[in-house]
Amino acid sequence: MHNINDFEFKQRKYLPVFPMATGKPTVYIEGYPYEDDKPMAATGFHAAQIVTFVDQLSRYFQIHEHIHIGVDTFIYYQENDLRKVVAPDVFVVLGVAKSPLRRSFYTWAEGAVPTTVFEFLSDSTGHQDRREKVGLYLRDIGVQEYFIHQPDMEKAAEFRGWRSVSGDILEIEPDEQGTLFSESLNLHFQWEVQEKQQVRLLRPYLPDGTPITTSAELQDLKEAAEIRAAEEARQRRELAAELERLRAQLAKR
Repeated sequence: MHNINDFEFKQRKYLPVFPMATGKPTVYIEGYPYEDDKPMAATGFHAAQIVTFVDQLSRYFQIHEHIHIGVDTFIYYQENDLRKVVAPDVFVVLGVAKSPLRRSFYTWAEGAVPTTVFEFLSDSTGHQDRREKVGLYLRDIGVQEYFIHQPDMEKAAEFRGWRSVSGDILEIEPDEQGTLFSESLNLHFQWEVQEKQQVRLLRPYLPDGTPITTSAELQDLKEAAEIRAAEEARQRRELAAELERLRAQLAKR
């Protein structure tokens, strides 16, 4: 993984630069529904992906108070029109305050639109995710980048992204490893197989290739560092004791 102190330095180094939103945090606007009867995750694969991914992004962006991460939250993008609403699996908004928590996200009230959107493919929404939502997110709403990923191991691997450039929608070209780079978040994204759960998990990486860990992985790193520190301290004590023994022997001669 990575050295904890080294990661904290890189975290500040690579954090994206962005303007502040022109509106204010808005918890709820009367008359706009904020829930429906649909489950958050279509399958256990999607649940594992969403929980893990949000944990990674939240941990990375926690140092900036004006980066909001939404999870399966309604986004209303045109005032007084309840039909203009979407609910992506995960989205990131740069420039708006993390707190308070919102029931929905209202673009006109916040003075910002989502910067980057992520959808995790399912049988029920896959067709829309691959086609209609590309133009909806990037052209109609004004999202900068949009990514789709298939976490279900029983389905063919699929990871794609699009970017809005001067009004045009361009598909993001992967590198030789299949990694896609998000210019807006200044992060690389690549999926990996989580063997225990048998799920493809999309993981964010810093520009230099450093993986962004989950909270559980971070705890493992801390525990490993503590074990190493304890072992090094033990070795120093043993060395000091041996040196003292040698000095005592030399003093007797």
